[in-house]
Amino acid sequence: MRQEVTRAHKGWALDSVTLHNEVIKSFKEDISSPPQEGVYVHGLSLDGAGWDRKGCKLMEATPKVLFTLLPVVHVFAINSTAPKDPRLYQCPVYKKPQRTDLTYITPLWLKTVQSPDHWILRGVALLCDIK
Repeated sequence: MRQEVTRAHKGWALDSVTLHNEVIKSFKEDISSPPQEGVYVHGLSLDGAGWDRKGCKLMEATPKVLFTLLPVVHVFAINSTAPKDPRLYQCPVYKKPQRTDLTYITPLWLKTVQSPDHWILRGVALLCDIK
């Protein structure tokens, strides 16, 4: 994706293009057209936390609920070498619930009120498949 975006924008260097994401309030059914740039990702489940749809941020998991479906995530690239906001939780995305280096895909950055360390200690992750 970084290469495609770099080719589409004259003057951008591949080394300075980074992936960013934004969790939008909509679910898959509410979206009718593709984004101008980037991709929409749907079907991710939060393991170890809940999701506040109004505030678009992580929250404590509801008791006895193992997985929470995340709304659509817009993943896009920008031309910036600036570091990410340290208040965002760098949430790992895995293919399956068995979390190994073989099932790891990429990190997504999620908004949170608590410190990112809070969610690290809880072991919060996003899963593509919960079976």
